[in-house]
Amino acid sequence: MRNNVYLGHKAIKHLGQNFLHDPNIINAIVSSIDPKSSENLVEIGPGLGAITEALVQKIDKFTVIELDHNLTKRLRNHPILKDKLTIYEENAMQFNFTKLMRVNNKLRIFGNLPYNISTPLIFHLFKFHKNIQDMHFTLQKELVNRLAAQPGNKAYSRLTVMTQYYCKIVPVLEIPSTAFFPKPKINSAFVRLILHDNLPYPATSLKWLNRVCRYAFNQRRKTIRNCYKELLDIKILQKLGINPNIRPENLTLKEFVEIANWLDMDR
Repeated sequence: MRNNVYLGHKAIKHLGQNFLHDPNIINAIVSSIDPKSSENLVEIGPGLGAITEALVQKIDKFTVIELDHNLTKRLRNHPILKDKLTIYEENAMQFNFTKLMRVNNKLRIFGNLPYNISTPLIFHLFKFHKNIQDMHFTLQKELVNRLAAQPGNKAYSRLTVMTQYYCKIVPVLEIPSTAFFPKPKINSAFVRLILHDNLPYPATSLKWLNRVCRYAFNQRRKTIRNCYKELLDIKILQKLGINPNIRPENLTLKEFVEIANWLDMDR
C-alpha cells in the first residue's frame, strides 16, 4: 500500500481520511452500537464501508452521509450496499438532519469522524439534540478524555461542560493507530454519547453558558471570585452556594448553569 492508496482509493489528507480495517475493532464497534432494523440509523463518513458492510448484515436499510464523490460512487456501485443505503453526498457539518427525522423514531448517529472536524461536527449535531437518541463516534483518544472528564481533572474544559450539558458520555474502547490506514500519529477511542431526554440543568441562555465557560477556562489559574469579577459580585456567588475561592475547573455543570442563568436573569 503506497502513496496512501488502500482498496484502490487514495486517502485525501485534507478530509482527514483514515480507514478502519481491523475486523476485531469493527465487530466491537458494531456490537456496541447494537443496531435494530426498526431504528433510524445514520452513518457519517462511511468511507470505504468497513463499518457499513458489517452493519448491513444486521439491518436492512439505513442512511449514510459522505462528502467524497469517489467514495459515494463506490457505495452506489457496491453489489450489496447499493440497495440498502440512502446516500447523501453532502458535508455533514452543514447537513440539515431534520430531513431524516421520523415520528417517534429518534436518530441514532455513528461514524469514524475525521479528527479535524469532530468537535465542530458534534456541536452542529447538538442543534438537533431533541431528535437524537444517541451518537457513537471514533474520535481522538485525547478528545474522548476531555469529553468524559470530571471537575478537578486537568482535561476538564469548556468542551467538557458544553458537551455534558447535552449528553452522558460513555467511553467504550480504545483503538490503536494500527487499526487504521493510513496509520495516524495518535491513538483513538470509541465513545457513546447518550442525549438527555430532558436536560438535567436547563440554561435560559446558551450564549451566557458559553460565555461563563469561556471566562472560566481562559483563566483557570484564577479563583472564581477573580475570574468573574467583571460579571458578578462575590455575594452572588455566595448566594448561589458557590465557594468563591475555588478554581473554575472545580465547578460542576450545575454550578456553571446556575451562574449563567443568574447573569441572564440580571440583564
